[in-house]
Amino acid sequence: MKPFLFVTDLDHTFVGNDAALTELSQKLDQHRQAYGTKIVYATGRSPILYRELQQEQNLMQPDALVLSVGTEIYLDGHDTPDAGWSEILSTGWDRELVLKIAKSFPELELQPDSEQREFKVSCFIDQQVAVTVLPKLEAELQKCELNIKLIYSSGIDLDILPQSSDKGQAMQFLRQKWKFAAEQTVVCGDSGNDIALFAVGNERGIIVGNARPELLQWHNEYPANYRYLAQDLCAGGILEGLKYFGFLE
Repeated sequence: MKPFLFVTDLDHTFVGNDAALTELSQKLDQHRQAYGTKIVYATGRSPILYRELQQEQNLMQPDALVLSVGTEIYLDGHDTPDAGWSEILSTGWDRELVLKIAKSFPELELQPDSEQREFKVSCFIDQQVAVTVLPKLEAELQKCELNIKLIYSSGIDLDILPQSSDKGQAMQFLRQKWKFAAEQTVVCGDSGNDIALFAVGNERGIIVGNARPELLQWHNEYPANYRYLAQDLCAGGILEGLKYFGFLE
C-alpha cells in the first residue's frame, strides 16, 4: 500500500453517516500511521464553525485544514493561516471595495460576522433572484478590476473570493507542497462549492450518494473516468469510492 492524499468536504460528505464515519476515520488513521497518508478537511466553514463541528462529531485531527471555501489553509493544528497561501490570494484583492459593492445590492444579505474573513465576503441570496442578480454583481466587481470570483452553493450561500482561491487550488497547493501525484490524491464532495475540487485536475474524485443537484448536473456535463459516483451516503460513499480506486482494501 502507498501513501495517498485524502481531501474531503465535511458537511453531508465526511459527516452525516455516523457508523460509516467511525469506520472510515479508523481506517484512514491506520493508513496514515502505517504509510504516511495525509488527511485534509476542505470546508466552507469558518474556523469557529469548524471547531463546533469538530467537537460535536469528535473528528480526528487532520494534517491540514482548508477553511472558508479555500481562502485559509492551516497546517498541523496551527492557529494562524499559512502565509504562503495568503500571499498568493492577496494579489488583486480589495476586501473593502468588494464589501462596498456587495452592500449596494439590496437582494444580498450579509452572513454573520464569523463568516466574513480576510479573503472572503459571504452573503445570502435567494435562488429565485440569484439568476438575475449574480451576473450584474460580477460585472460590477469586474468593472473595478477586482480579481474575484463568485461561488454560489446550496441555493442560498454566496461567497465572493479572490480569483486564485477555491478548495481545488488550495488542494493543489498542498499536493505540490507534499509532493503527491494526482493519481495518489483523492477528493470527496457533495455540493456546488466542491466542483472546484473535482475540476482542477485528474485527481481521483468521489461524489457521495447524497450529492446535491448542482454537483450531479456538473458531473453529467463533464464526465470523467477518474471520478466515482457512490451509491452510499456521506462517509459510506467515501469508503465505497476508496475501495473502488484501490486506496483502501
